[in-house]
Amino acid sequence: MASLVRTRTRPPHAQYDMLLIWVFIALLSVGLVMVYSSSIATAEGSKFTNHQANYYLIRQSIFIAVGLLAGIIAFQVPVQLWQTYAPYLFLAGVLLLIVVLIPHIGHEVNGSRRWLPLIVINLQPSELMKLFAVMYAADYTVRKARASMMQAFLPMFAVMAVVGAFLLLEPDMGAFVVILSIAFCTLWLGGFNIKVFGALMVALPLAFAALILSSPYRMQRVTGFLDPWADPFGKGYQLSHALIAFGRGERFGVGLGASVEKLFYLPEAHTDFLMAVIAEELGLVGVVCVIGLFALLLIRSYQIGRHAAFLERNFSSLVAQGIGVWIGVQATINIGVNMGLLPTKGLTLPFLSFGGSGVVVNCIAAAVLLRVDYENRRLDRGMPA
Repeated sequence: MASLVRTRTRPPHAQYDMLLIWVFIALLSVGLVMVYSSSIATAEGSKFTNHQANYYLIRQSIFIAVGLLAGIIAFQVPVQLWQTYAPYLFLAGVLLLIVVLIPHIGHEVNGSRRWLPLIVINLQPSELMKLFAVMYAADYTVRKARASMMQAFLPMFAVMAVVGAFLLLEPDMGAFVVILSIAFCTLWLGGFNIKVFGALMVALPLAFAALILSSPYRMQRVTGFLDPWADPFGKGYQLSHALIAFGRGERFGVGLGASVEKLFYLPEAHTDFLMAVIAEELGLVGVVCVIGLFALLLIRSYQIGRHAAFLERNFSSLVAQGIGVWIGVQATINIGVNMGLLPTKGLTLPFLSFGGSGVVVNCIAAAVLLRVDYENRRLDRGMPA
């Protein structure tokens, strides 16, 4: 309640959450620097990049610029309009997940078909699906909160099962876990019927476990992290080198640009395992700073959502908190994978890792969160949202 009182007594000129804006700027800036640092050797040694050392730096800069432009546009959209089109956006996301699986249309990399080639970039539908899942879950919870168990349970279970099936066909288990987390937490935060929530808590994990057990590859990924040193040149290769990077970094790191593991030892150093390079070059201090930025983002998203709920803006409340859940869960999984606490999954570090679709969608999500807060502040001053 104290935080709400402080929110309601802000000076008239405080239209935006400057702390949250600076958190986003800090994350994007740290990401840009570390993507450049972690990718120099890879870019110089690759024919794909024409041996240009700054290849990934230039592309990441373009992605950030496009993301900021998309974020500015998304900020102009009222939250009510997002709610109106939430089901249609979700349906569009499902259609994109289908299209990406069509041979000769979806682009395959390292055995995974997750990208749709466009003129200048590859679109990753699963990244868009995370944002659309936040919108859909929030809208669904607001509409179905008082529905009977069967009316509420069956549609959500069917939708999540269909989305999960398409994601696992790519395969993209990491995105599936994030979307499941978004759905679960949104239902919980929305005060959903406890019987419906309990049924989903039982049914979806059982279906998820069955999918894992039915595939030796997935089972190997889940169990391989338990002892990466048992097969350090095989299934434990990525994790073993990530752990070496963390060990070399110690408290203050070996210095920016001085990482050894990024020199063709650690695969995907500028994407999935960027945190390992941060740990090696900036040490424990760098890791704590990055985690602290994500913690601030989570705290503010929860506070913004709670403020919206106080103003009886239920959809806005769930969207704000859903974005926090999404970013928090994905960051936790990525950091956990880098530290050997979770099985290896193809999830990037939000706002930091290299990638066009991820950065652009993260910027749009940030803009939506800022829009919810902006509308809260206007209503505090007696102005229309």
